[in-house]
Amino acid sequence: MLVAVTSLPLAGCNTTGTSTHSTDGTITSSLGVDGNGNRIDANAPTSPWSNQVSLKGDQSARLVELGKESFRDANFGLSEKYFRQAVEIRSDNVAAWVGLAASYDQLGRFDNSDRAYDQLAKLKGDDPRILNNRGYSYLLRGDYKKASAFFNRAQTKDPTLEEVQGNLHLLDKVRDS
Repeated sequence: MLVAVTSLPLAGCNTTGTSTHSTDGTITSSLGVDGNGNRIDANAPTSPWSNQVSLKGDQSARLVELGKESFRDANFGLSEKYFRQAVEIRSDNVAAWVGLAASYDQLGRFDNSDRAYDQLAKLKGDDPRILNNRGYSYLLRGDYKKASAFFNRAQTKDPTLEEVQGNLHLLDKVRDS
């Protein structure tokens, strides 16, 4: 999902080592999914992250955009702030929760990212992209057993999801090193 600020990018790496939330190397082009399960284009300035944030003038939508910009700039402290403010305004904003979890992961605040992923599970259930992201969170922590379990659940839900394939490959590479 994201950029490599640490030795690993957040939310998934493909086999080339770039973020799997993007096939072109940008850091947030698939920072989440919309309410219909479609990958979100974070590079499109008017692209909504969630159909749950469709009210005209919804302040949380603007905060999500600011969070995406900050995340894209690898300013994870600021992105966390914007995404947190967005979920405080709209607790059903899936995109804000995805960004918040990703920001916490990049900051190494895994206790907080776990809470964000728990909230996402309540909102989206066993969405394969969310399972993949959570698996990547465990990969960042070095908990390869849990990472594998989440990647496998995501793969079972959607065997065509390229991000999961990339993460499973990355997991194998990390285990072998």
